Amino acid sequence: MQERERLEVAVALMKLREEEGLSQRQLAEISGKPQSTIARIENGSMNASLGVLREIAASVGKRVDLKFVNA
Repeated sequence: MQERERLEVAVALMKLREEEGLSQRQLAEISGKPQSTIARIENGSMNASLGVLREIAASVGKRVDLKFVNA
């Protein structure tokens, strides 16, 4: 995953978490992921798989919407 894509995922996860009014720790507990995973995704240091993102989204009643765009 390229830097720009990691940043887009980071921003999207941060936005989701903030919209839900959750801390990283709370989202981690709800999603069953380590808090360090949430933090690494949000700071762009982790290449999160689509599966992990789907699990996190599902834990707060959301889904991942994937689309293809021109490069």
